Amino acid sequence: MLKMNQLTPQQKTFVTEYIKCLDGEIAAQKAGYKSKKLKEISNRLLSKDFVINEIKLQIKKQISSLRVNKGYVIQKLLQIAEFSLEEEDVLDKEGIPTGKRKLRDTAAGLKALESLCKYLGFNSPKEDEEYKEAKIITISNLDDTKI
Repeated sequence: MLKMNQLTPQQKTFVTEYIKCLDGEIAAQKAGYKSKKLKEISNRLLSKDFVINEIKLQIKKQISSLRVNKGYVIQKLLQIAEFSLEEEDVLDKEGIPTGKRKLRDTAAGLKALESLCKYLGFNSPKEDEEYKEAKIITISNLDDTKI
């Protein structure tokens, strides 16, 4: 006899399938639920704390089983950022350099830097850190007294 809040075999299959596809209806179907209201079934399952806890537990197990070295992740994020933010020649229609340069893939570079900052904890300010106001000086408001 199952205790309350203990997953049935069908619910366990739902959790496994949900982790694979992140689609409740598909997971419910693959878990063998036969109702024509699969969306309602998946919503009901995903509203139960014990189902959510099992999903979190299974994901945590999968992540820990990867055993990815932190240094490796940092190295790869840096490589992606550096490659993406390097400049390359802009070519015309015939493939001849125009003399202009552009960044390879700004979006990918910035995303890699953002991930790196999150990974290293740069986005969480500590209470004892002091932030100083920065003044931005542009060419238009630059004069001899500010040099």
